[in-house]
Amino acid sequence: MKMLTTQLSGLLQRISSSEEENIEETARLLAQAAAGEGTIFFATFGEMKSISINAQFAAEPFPSMQSWSDEIELTSADRVWILTRSCYDEEALTLAKKLSDEFIPFSALAAEPASYDNMLADLAYTYIPTKLTKGLLPAEDGTRIVLPHALGGLFVYEAVKMKINEMLVGE
Repeated sequence: MKMLTTQLSGLLQRISSSEEENIEETARLLAQAAAGEGTIFFATFGEMKSISINAQFAAEPFPSMQSWSDEIELTSADRVWILTRSCYDEEALTLAKKLSDEFIPFSALAAEPASYDNMLADLAYTYIPTKLTKGLLPAEDGTRIVLPHALGGLFVYEAVKMKINEMLVGE
């Protein structure tokens, strides 16, 4: 248990120290919709769907947020936040390409750092990597286990939400 706590703490610390600027930029982009006539759509994939559920039903819901679905007709005032375990997720990439083609500003969060082969990072206006690309703990057989993508994503979500609330209250 102590090892898990140490590794989780390290993960959150790494995200906090290396992604502060990207978190701020993401909050600024999403706040454009909340401050205006738009909606912030959460497009979540895999275990990241837990973040959409939290954003909707938490004691402090995310401002101007709705869950994404293919039936939604976006306007130029809307913003989308794609949250996925991997930048190679086909559904997430399909949506990112569609949003890019329609000039709809969006942010993205995934495990992999921005790189030459990370199309999701290339297409997104802002991109936050959790850098959770291998398990946090060693297993008895030498592999690595414990990949808390949703936990890392929820940490980033809370940081972005805090920044948006600061921006909206400051108006």
